[in-house]
Amino acid sequence: MSTLVVVKVSGRPVDDPGACAGLWSALASAAEQARLVVVHGGGVAVDRRLAQLGLVSERRDGLRVTPDEHIGVVTGVLAGEVNRRLVGVLSAAGVDAVGIGVSDAGLCACEPIAGLGRVGRVAGGDGRVIAALHGAGIVPVVHSIGADADGGELNVNADDAAAGVAAAASADRLVLLTDVAGVLDADGNTIDELDAARVDGLIASGVIAGGMCPKARAALGAGEACGAEVVIGSWHDAAALIGGAEGTGTRVRRRRPIGAAG
Repeated sequence: MSTLVVVKVSGRPVDDPGACAGLWSALASAAEQARLVVVHGGGVAVDRRLAQLGLVSERRDGLRVTPDEHIGVVTGVLAGEVNRRLVGVLSAAGVDAVGIGVSDAGLCACEPIAGLGRVGRVAGGDGRVIAALHGAGIVPVVHSIGADADGGELNVNADDAAAGVAAAASADRLVLLTDVAGVLDADGNTIDELDAARVDGLIASGVIAGGMCPKARAALGAGEACGAEVVIGSWHDAAALIGGAEGTGTRVRRRRPIGAAG
């Protein structure tokens, strides 16, 4: 059975996919070698649309506060505009791709996060839809609009969504692509490896800040949940990161091996 790899795409490739042809070629090659799942964000596009409508967006600890009057806009951008665009560029690169939501067919159960409006977190899941699509030779392209127990829309942080998909599908590797080479230290150098204690310390000191906070936490969560190898790195290095090459990006290690006592 081939390796199952979940790749979360964010940053410039989502906002300007035409400038990132190398990434789509790398994903097309990966789809020939592994069972691939692509998960995406789209924060810049959401910011732009909200601003056009005169709506002010607030973030707390890297998460977008999403009041009721914003969720329809966020859903339209992520589940509509961005998802269709990425399915299109992957299809053009030779990938048989289809767009789905993080909660579609029970992929990830989601629950609201108190105090953030229509924002949710992943709380379990079932990877059968991923297996079914892979069985048909199709690559899922997953947007991060989830649903609560009543079917209401929830804006799930895309890194959390990617970690949840990785756990639900029992992924072997989770690759979180961004515009920087990895998690950076206080001097701007890429950190080769992180564990939970160091992530907590760097967040507390402010070295890991903004959108990198949920990314690092999601990476830890995915490793804990399914034992996946997790790496954060630049989309420029996608081929090496997806292939599991050492020496590129930041590897995030779980606290202990799956099944260990304690």
